[in-house]
Amino acid sequence: MTLTAHNSLADLHLALRRSEELDFDSAFTMPATFYTDPALLALESRHLFGQEWICLGRAEEILRPGDYTAFQLCDEPLVAVRDAEGQAHVLSNVCRHRGTVLVSGSGNAPLLICPYHHWSYDLKGRFKAAPRLEAHKAFNRSACRLPEFACEEWQGFLFTSLARDPQPLAPRLKPLAGRLRNYHMEGMSLKYLVTEVWNTNWKCFLDFMEGYHLSPLHRTTLHAVNPTRLCTRFEAGDAYFGYNAGYSPNLARSSKGHPDLAAAEADNCVMFAIPPALVSGCGGDYSSFICLQPESVDRVRAKMGLIFHGDDGAQIDIDRAVQLFIATMAEDKAVLVSLMRGMASAHHQRGPLAPADFEGPVLDFDRYCNRRLADAIDAQSRTL
Repeated sequence: MTLTAHNSLADLHLALRRSEELDFDSAFTMPATFYTDPALLALESRHLFGQEWICLGRAEEILRPGDYTAFQLCDEPLVAVRDAEGQAHVLSNVCRHRGTVLVSGSGNAPLLICPYHHWSYDLKGRFKAAPRLEAHKAFNRSACRLPEFACEEWQGFLFTSLARDPQPLAPRLKPLAGRLRNYHMEGMSLKYLVTEVWNTNWKCFLDFMEGYHLSPLHRTTLHAVNPTRLCTRFEAGDAYFGYNAGYSPNLARSSKGHPDLAAAEADNCVMFAIPPALVSGCGGDYSSFICLQPESVDRVRAKMGLIFHGDDGAQIDIDRAVQLFIATMAEDKAVLVSLMRGMASAHHQRGPLAPADFEGPVLDFDRYCNRRLADAIDAQSRTL
């Protein structure tokens, strides 16, 4: 790499280290290379998406025994399945014979069968059969199985990790789970799901986890629902951050959600991120989520959905929520795509962050990246 590449990583390392030293009234945004440097994306793939807990979506996407959904995480083709006992598994989606990807999309089947030569595996990843291989003397059938990866269900979300022995997720999210407890996200039902590819950096989605933009950007959409003035940051943990977005007192709402909710909780939406791959807005009547997978420095695959409390919600209320979400995402997309164009400008500069209640979560995310990436960035810069 060039001296310019060295300087880029060295500057990023310094900016991330400084994020820990500055308070919320003196913090600045990250340099443009935080979003545009391919060398950083390579480190993120290795140390974040290759090691951290990654949200795949909702557990009900594989609700019944035999349900499966295939996906790619970094360079690994994976498949999430539900076995006959109701246990979720995340397995390698690569046949142990010649390396063919076993399944694509989503479906339901009693076995995972390779389309190439019809090798088959059960829903726990164990080898079942291979046509015309009975006489092979060296093949150990009992030892042949699909590699399995760590898997956890949390608040109705399904997570996995490529790490060999990852630290359990749930204990790291215990304070956040307490904040969400009375909303009962685990019981909400998926009513809307779409996957899109946006031409922006994946970290821009995490930077959007702040209330400062709600009224200016979403003047005709979210401003009437969650205005900026009602936003308050809550204390971040090692593996999460976020803020409270109060509902406007003038808003006509369809439902107050679960009976466990206190009045203050019913009038609040908990906006939270579990980096690097999940952002969510938890409300009493319904909640939103986005699962992220970077494809390049300026392309990210986003699975976006809405989940609703109860089974008796009026379709008109669901349709209204979906239309609001679609309109809001269109506004977000337009800004995030134009943001990447601005990052390429020679005149881009770092700007001051708004007070903690409004842009504090951006600094929380920078500090998360410092804890996970700064040492790797420093080591990489020293080799250039």
